[in-house]
Amino acid sequence: MPTDTNQKDRGWLLPAPKNQGGAGLYLVATPIGNMRDITLRALDTLSASELVVCEDTRVTGKLLAYYGLKKPLLPYNDHNADKQRDAILEKLRGGKLVALVSDAGTPLVSDPGFKLVRECVENKISVTGIPGASSVLTALQLSALPSESFCFAGFLPPKESARRTALKAWKDVPATLIFFETAPRIEKSLTDMLEVLGDREIAVARELTKMFEEVRRAKISDAIAFYKDNAVKGEIVIVVGPGAVEAASEEDIEKQLKKALKTMGTKEAAAAVAETTGKARKELYDLALKIAKK
Repeated sequence: MPTDTNQKDRGWLLPAPKNQGGAGLYLVATPIGNMRDITLRALDTLSASELVVCEDTRVTGKLLAYYGLKKPLLPYNDHNADKQRDAILEKLRGGKLVALVSDAGTPLVSDPGFKLVRECVENKISVTGIPGASSVLTALQLSALPSESFCFAGFLPPKESARRTALKAWKDVPATLIFFETAPRIEKSLTDMLEVLGDREIAVARELTKMFEEVRRAKISDAIAFYKDNAVKGEIVIVVGPGAVEAASEEDIEKQLKKALKTMGTKEAAAAVAETTGKARKELYDLALKIAKK
């Protein structure tokens, strides 16, 4: 540990670990609102980086300035990604440490970066994730909805017909669904959810970790009524509870257990089928034992 008093007081400004700082691409999670929601390792990485690739240089510039860092910034977004990728790969091939950040949260989650990571892997360039803040997981935590199984669906299409088609693809997924949405489209998206998914329990999380953070938990119909009379601003995550699971027949349950027992033990098989059918685990365990003895 450092002995310099000023360095210790500043807390985050610690020497990078010995395994930190090698050449390669580092996917660095940044705060989703509150500037203090960043890890020490993320700051180590940004401090050691020779180039910071970001969506918006103004947004990332504010973050770096907050922590007293000055680094070359290169914009990388949906409009210029194809043009910028070769330049970034050239830096990486030259042995540079490059950090890729999102405007907010974890890179590649509804943000550009997938193709860059893929090309790095194909070119045997090291890629490392520096985990941290995520609006998806924060909204799920605060939703009070089932979290054992969930699916992140990103932004829904802006047009009604395409949005309803997209929702139909998620309708029968037996898991909690998570969507990003903009404030101006919140009422229209909820209306389409009600039509396609039914009147499920949801949580609308807005301005997470910021001063005006709000999580509104309700039925979809109640949420629509609220947003008709209350205009809102800010970034929004919609968490939608799973739909009602159609009761499985005894024959179907037995088939599922037999299939599960081919690759699992009795306890694991019972737990897996319980999750998909909603049946009591103890009841399924007893049935699994009988099937296993046949």
